[in-house]
Amino acid sequence: MSGKVSKLAYKPVGLLLGIGAGAVAGFVFKEVWRVASGDDDAPNATDEDRGWVEILAAAALQGAIFALVKAAVDRSGAVGVRKITGQWPD
Repeated sequence: MSGKVSKLAYKPVGLLLGIGAGAVAGFVFKEVWRVASGDDDAPNATDEDRGWVEILAAAALQGAIFALVKAAVDRSGAVGVRKITGQWPD
């Protein structure tokens, strides 16, 4: 398979993996926040009853978890495409 074809074939796979990564990251974040803070709900930026430190810590943790999960899922998808097509998707 040519590089262009494998890249094109990866697009829908990458899109589905991205949606799944977002769902997994959201679940992981909620569980990590629950364990770390003892609170079932993470604060929203507009939550009047929460302080700056708590809101920014939650946002940083959520961003880190999302980036980690997305990178792991994207990398796994690319490895899978290479195994199937013999080409690394760009």
